[in-house]
Amino acid sequence: MKKSKAETAETHKRIVEVAAQAFKKKGIDATGVAEVMVAAGLTHGAFYRHFPSKEALVAEAATVSMDVFVDAAQSAASKGPSSFLKYLRSYLTSEFRDEELGGCPVIQLGSELARVDTATREGISRGLKQLIEIAVKTGGADAGDSAEDDAIFTISAMIGAITMSRLVDDAKLSERVLDVTKNRLLKPPRKTPDDKLGAPVKPRKVSANGKSL
Repeated sequence: MKKSKAETAETHKRIVEVAAQAFKKKGIDATGVAEVMVAAGLTHGAFYRHFPSKEALVAEAATVSMDVFVDAAQSAASKGPSSFLKYLRSYLTSEFRDEELGGCPVIQLGSELARVDTATREGISRGLKQLIEIAVKTGGADAGDSAEDDAIFTISAMIGAITMSRLVDDAKLSERVLDVTKNRLLKPPRKTPDDKLGAPVKPRKVSANGKSL
């Protein structure tokens, strides 16, 4: 019996979600199409009714993973800077370091994604740009070069720190990489006396006869 468009769309979605998890767990090259289809409860032959190639599946799966990550960041940011800061700090932890399936696909698949086709990188690139925009807006600063530079530095340092913490075989150094990055990048802003008293009053210019200018 022919499936309805809704059933076909649901099946397509399931394949993409299963593939996204499989790619993050084992890597893109190490995960075959047949393996994905079996995990989705389908036959290998059914794959080509949904995708023209494995590359097309990788592009969709990477984009979906990135969208989920960005949506979570946006949800945290919508609750205010403290919530967004807490969200970012949750990634610089041993729990996330040891997690195979959650979080940003760039962290799990960065080296492989750098070598994939343009269509796949488009979804990842768009997601990274959105993360930068979220970080700039949540920081409460104007979207100028300085605020954007800070956001780029924070996100790239976090991705690098998690990747490095997963690669080193020294458990203490792995933890230290996360802690140092967390402490250097994600400290709550310190309040200064000016924050409590308001902006400093600029001294008035006085002329030679003592009158204010």
